[in-house]
Amino acid sequence: TSAEAGRKVKMNTPKIIAFYLPQFHEIEENNRWWGQGFTEWTNVRRGRPLFRNHYQPKIPLDDNYYSLDHLETLAWQAELARKYEVDAFCFYHYWFHGKLLLEKPMEMLLENTDVDISYCISWANETWSRRWTGEEKNILIKQEYGNRDDWESHIKYLIRFFSDRRYLKIGNKPVLILYRAMEIPNCEEMVTYWEKRLKEEGFAGLYLIETLNSVQRESVIKNSDALVRFEPMYTIYKTKNYLVRLYRYAINHMRLYRFGFRNYLNYDWIYRKIRRENKKREGKTVYLGVFPEWDNTARKGNAGLVIRGGNPDKFRYYFEGQYQASMESDKEYIFINAWNEWGEGAYLEPDSKNGFQYLQAIKDVVHKYREKNGR
Repeated sequence: TSAEAGRKVKMNTPKIIAFYLPQFHEIEENNRWWGQGFTEWTNVRRGRPLFRNHYQPKIPLDDNYYSLDHLETLAWQAELARKYEVDAFCFYHYWFHGKLLLEKPMEMLLENTDVDISYCISWANETWSRRWTGEEKNILIKQEYGNRDDWESHIKYLIRFFSDRRYLKIGNKPVLILYRAMEIPNCEEMVTYWEKRLKEEGFAGLYLIETLNSVQRESVIKNSDALVRFEPMYTIYKTKNYLVRLYRYAINHMRLYRFGFRNYLNYDWIYRKIRRENKKREGKTVYLGVFPEWDNTARKGNAGLVIRGGNPDKFRYYFEGQYQASMESDKEYIFINAWNEWGEGAYLEPDSKNGFQYLQAIKDVVHKYREKNGR
C-alpha cells in the first residue's frame, strides 16, 4: 500500500559509530609511568586464561600488533571499517587543562584527508591513575578544569577537527560526546560558551551528547542534545540487583578474587537487560549501544570482569535487535563499544579466534535491512 511505502521511506538506517582507543603507540608519559615501550598491546599480551576455554591472551589476526603512529595502520582500519559497514570512529580525546595525551592518531587523520572515514570525538575526561593494578589513589595525571581561558583553548583545538568535511555533523552542528559531564564544573556555562564560539565560526552550534555509563546514569545538563548508552557498563550498573552489586564490590574492594571468587556475568542476561532498557523513555534522544564481548582481565587479572557466553552469532542477533530499534525510532546513530578495546575484550578488529566474524555480523545486518528498504 502507499502507507507501507511511506513507512519504508521513513525507515532511515542509523550510522554505525565505533568507539576508538588511541593507546596503541608509545608516548613519553606512558613510558615514564608504565615502562619503556608501553602501549595497550603490553596489557593485551599479559592476558592469562582464568578458567577452562577462557580465550586469553587475545591475539590479533596474523599477529598484527600495529602501531597507531603509522599512517598505513590508520588507512587499513578505515578501509576495513568501510568494507564492513562501520560508518565512523569516535576517537577518545584526552585534554587535561591544555595538556594533550594520545592525540597523534586523530591529528594524523586530520592531516591526511585521503583516509576515507567519518569520525567524531569523545572527551574522555577522567583522571588517570594506576587503577588497572588496584592502585586507584595513585594518580598519574589529574583531570583538572580551567575557566573561560581553558574553554577557549579547548574549543580552538576542537574547531580544527570540526571543520573537517569528514567530521560528523547534524544540521551543521559538530557532534561532541562528553564522557563524564557530571564531573565538569560549570558544564552548562562551558557548553553555552562553545555554542557561541562555534556560531561565530560559521557552524549552527554544537550537537552535544552525554554518555550514560557506570558513573552517570542520567542527563545532568540542560543544554545537551542527546544521550548515548555506553554498553555494557551502563546497563550493568543501572539494572543489576543488590546482591550482584554487593558480590562485585566484595570481589574488587575486599579482593575476594584471592580466594578463588570470580567476577563473571552472562552475555545473554546482559543483553536481555539492555533490550528492556530500550523501552524506557527519556526526555532527550537516546542513542543505543552494543558491545561484541567484554573481558578486561588482561588489564586487571583476577579482579577483572568477564561477560561469558558471547560469540559472533549471538552478537549478530543482539546487534540486529538494537539496529532495528534504532531504525524504528528514527535514530541517527548506533554506538559500538568498541573498534579496538583489546585490553577490555571489546573489539571488532579481526583476531586469531574469530577472524572477521564480528565485522561480518554487522555487514550482514546492514545489508539485510537495506534490502528490506529497497536501497
